Parts: sequence; C-alpha cells; structure tokens
Amino acid sequence: MADPHEFDDVMPDLENMTPKTPEHLEENIFHRIFFMILIAIMISLSKTLLMLLTLLQLVFVLFGKNTPNTRIAELGTDLGIWMAKAIRYQTAASEVKPWPWTELD
Repeated sequence: MADPHEFDDVMPDLENMTPKTPEHLEENIFHRIFFMILIAIMISLSKTLLMLLTLLQLVFVLFGKNTPNTRIAELGTDLGIWMAKAIRYQTAASEVKPWPWTELD
C-alpha cells in the first residue's frame, strides 16, 4: 500500500498558507495569463508523456519477469511532482512556477 505521506517533503504545508489577495494577482495578471496558457499546454503534453510511460512500463513488466523499469518509475515520480506543482500554479494555490522556471526538487 502506498505511503500517504510520501510526497510531504515536496508539497507545501497547506495549514500555514495564506490565500493570495486579489490585488496581488491583479498586478501580474497578464504575466500570469501568459504562463497559465503555456503551462496548460505543457500539462497536456505531460499527460501524453504519462500515457507513453505507462504503456512502456507495462511492456517491461509483461516481458521482463514482472520487474518494472526503475528509470521509468523514477521519471514517473518526477513527472508527478512536476504536474502537482503545475496544477497548484494553475489554480492559484501557489505563485511558484514549475520547472523550467524553478528547480524540479
């Protein structure tokens, strides 16, 4: 069973977050709209990449004696972290843009 606290070190503490004021969002609204459109395109591409990785991992498991490929598993973890950060930016839960603007962690 998966550990529910597996990604606690990369996700922010929601209890200590203060919501952003509308004034703060308004001053950078055009920059934010541009980045939101760009990141939305990147999220769409990441979903395609996730599908390809899933199918590739399935092939490895089927033909590799039930042993998953560790590189694909690690890439999946990184992709999941990136998608979580991108979604948090898209929903204005965070002002931190995902990679390539910040470190992947």
